[in-house]
Amino acid sequence: MGSLWGAHSPLAERLRPRSLDEVLGQDKLVGPQGTLRALMERERVGALIFWGPPGTGKTTIGRLVAHRIRARFVQASAALTTVAEVRKVLQGSRQEWLRSGSRDLLFLDEIHRFNRAQQDILLPFLEEGSVCFVGATTENPSFALRSALLSRCQLFVFQPLQPEHLHTLLARALVDERGCAGEVSLSDEARGFLVRHSDGDARRLLSALETVVAVLGSGSLGLAEVSEALGRKAPQYDRAGEEHYNVISALHKAVRNSDVDGALYWLARMLEAGEDPRYVARRVVRMASEDVGLAEPQALPLAVAAADAVERVGMPEAELALAQVVAFLSLAPKSNALYVGYGRAKADVAKTTNEPVPLHLRNPVTPMMKEVGYGEGYQYAHNLSEKVAQMSSLPPSLAGREYYRPSLSGWEEGIGARLDALRRRIRGEDNSIDV
Repeated sequence: MGSLWGAHSPLAERLRPRSLDEVLGQDKLVGPQGTLRALMERERVGALIFWGPPGTGKTTIGRLVAHRIRARFVQASAALTTVAEVRKVLQGSRQEWLRSGSRDLLFLDEIHRFNRAQQDILLPFLEEGSVCFVGATTENPSFALRSALLSRCQLFVFQPLQPEHLHTLLARALVDERGCAGEVSLSDEARGFLVRHSDGDARRLLSALETVVAVLGSGSLGLAEVSEALGRKAPQYDRAGEEHYNVISALHKAVRNSDVDGALYWLARMLEAGEDPRYVARRVVRMASEDVGLAEPQALPLAVAAADAVERVGMPEAELALAQVVAFLSLAPKSNALYVGYGRAKADVAKTTNEPVPLHLRNPVTPMMKEVGYGEGYQYAHNLSEKVAQMSSLPPSLAGREYYRPSLSGWEEGIGARLDALRRRIRGEDNSIDV
């Protein structure tokens, strides 16, 4: 299925996939075992909702669906089309269906721009099946679309394109006759810059390449020329090289040193250079436990919430969630007591014999296990008035080991006295201490 516009159309249009096998990054939907591919092959397509970020193939696959089921592809955007215009299209499709039995496929982009009352015009046409329908949205359908509309549609979630998909698309554009075959060659650094610049959006990638070719003409192009042509400074940052580790080290150490300004700067350096925000989020979660720990117990939940925001919302919206948690960690009281304590425990695991679990800590799930002593001597803490039993949980050779030693920082300052009392009671040294 070729381009609608021919040789003078935008590069993204000229390179639009002509078959499902050319679609990148949506294997769960249209790969060999894809659910949407199966529906298309069986021609069981009715009403669909495509939800995903821009430039991930929603319109392309909508066109391919229409081609596969031999339907006329009618495209409209809820941002530009009135409800009356959409109703007119639907009524025309109904008349053709009644006359010839053939159906149109209405592709309504940005369907979330119609309010819930406006969405109602679709319902009778979808219910009677007079038109095939694809509604495309970048917004969460649960919030943006009426439940009555969702109940009549099958939802397909499009994934953001990963760097490997964009590199494949860029390589295709440089050799395909529909693209820039024979016009330019790009250095690896320039290709990486274009991929990072596109933020997972195939259309943005191809538009950027088209701009570079238009500005610079043909020839071999490097990072400096490409970044200048796009009007964006090429960051001095290599996601796969030494600078990757240097910058994350700088971010971590700024947070550890409570330098919120430095931390925000290094965070911006990473994100603006196209670093995977999920990588940054994972490292921030580590910082929350390694450098703050129980000095501020809310550090870890906030870091995990920021990581969840990255997954759910994506970039650039989630950059502020990362900035918030980086600032919080920088300003929080610091303690590496958990980090050091766990390190001591790991060291003992490595250098001592892995002794059997003491019998009193084993669960006697069968009568035989109880007969041989499993659970013997175990004291259920909730049954004790003190809620703490005189019972070690360590192997005998490590009895008395103390791994966690709280600092005097933040919330940990209040832990020390309680921890000392708990340890003395567990060892049976003093039962009079209130814990």
